Amino acid sequence: MTAAGRPAAFPLATEQDTRALGRALAAVLRPGDLVVLAGPLGAGKTVLAQGIGDGLKVAGPVTSPTFVIARVHAGPVPMVHVDAYRLGDVPDPRAEVDDLDLDAELEHAVLVVEWGEGVIEQLADAHLLVRIDRRADDVRVVRLVGHGGDWAARLATVRPR
Repeated sequence: MTAAGRPAAFPLATEQDTRALGRALAAVLRPGDLVVLAGPLGAGKTVLAQGIGDGLKVAGPVTSPTFVIARVHAGPVPMVHVDAYRLGDVPDPRAEVDDLDLDAELEHAVLVVEWGEGVIEQLADAHLLVRIDRRADDVRVVRLVGHGGDWAARLATVRPR
């Protein structure tokens, strides 16, 4: 959040810029954090997740979990990368989330969820919403919105390089 309480906004012209923001976010993340990535198809959610994985120093490549729904990436701080896109097609997506038992993973890892807005937030008392919008010139604008907890203080320190 900015000093005025508005979400921090970052214009990102390239995939490298998006990964850099992910790495900067990783520096303020800790086990138990829920990060919800929202934006249209092709906005850069997976690229941002790759940057977070890089920053958390997880093993192996971070790829889209669309077909497996969730991937666990081991590291000093593990990351669970979830794609909740298909969960929205069922009558009760929150029940589907409960069936995945992600709250058990959340204790020991950072949980990064693509397409999870309105579906996944019940897993934690606080969460970070990362909204990615794509402008006509293909520049992405990323807004970081902390909900609860100490997100405002942590987000004040995020500076992509």
